[in-house]
Amino acid sequence: MEFETVIGLEVHAQLLTDSKIFCGCSTTFGAAPNTHTCPVCLGMPGVLPVLNRTVVEYTIRLALATHCSIARTSRFARKNYFYPDLPKGYQISQYDLPVAEHGWIDIEVNGESKRIGITRIHLEEDAGKLIHDETQPFTYVDFNRTGVPLIEIVSEPDLRTPEEASTYLKKLRDIVRYLDICDGNMEEGSLRCDANISLRPVGSESFGVKTELKNMNSFRFVQRALEYEIKRQRAILEQGGTIVQETRLWDSDKGVTHGMRGKEEAHD
Repeated sequence: MEFETVIGLEVHAQLLTDSKIFCGCSTTFGAAPNTHTCPVCLGMPGVLPVLNRTVVEYTIRLALATHCSIARTSRFARKNYFYPDLPKGYQISQYDLPVAEHGWIDIEVNGESKRIGITRIHLEEDAGKLIHDETQPFTYVDFNRTGVPLIEIVSEPDLRTPEEASTYLKKLRDIVRYLDICDGNMEEGSLRCDANISLRPVGSESFGVKTELKNMNSFRFVQRALEYEIKRQRAILEQGGTIVQETRLWDSDKGVTHGMRGKEEAHD
């Protein structure tokens, strides 16, 4: 049986604002740990967030550049996690009323143009950073990145090959750089990409069971991780097995993906 690959990307872009999304702390990269924090971004009791106007303006720039419809009313929501790098116990994000949706980007692959749909563009705050010291029996937490503004760009599942995915990601990087809203540096984490990938029989309209790929910090790793995952899923399906819906991490040293945790349909 022949299979078709279906790929959708979720891209996070750190915005080039001087201050964080809900407080006045600096967003400068590389400062001493926990020096760019305050009661707001640390989630202390009694404090209230105030939205950074520039963050909204930068998001609208991207929405216009990607042919999205801009919402007259937008809403933030709490996304509940219990991670040590998230001091409030939840992330302020958007769910039912994002800033923009229903856009598109044209890419060129093998001399042919292809239109990739954009489902939505929404705002959220970044989490802190965990620092693992192999010489110590514990992990450090740096909250400088907590509250740094992020745009999440969610594509439609219109990508069919790892090459298309890499080309789309590079095009998006070029757009945010041209708009001067993000430096597009994947190595520093200011541009991050998660990929949802599934296989289905050629000619089928329904989607297969997807896996989400994380930990890909370069365009080359995005392409290599997708190529590996296609081979892994195809081998399972050809042997009559079942794909498990889960999050998998890309191991660049070994060139493989590892299961991280199960993905459920329920939203936080």
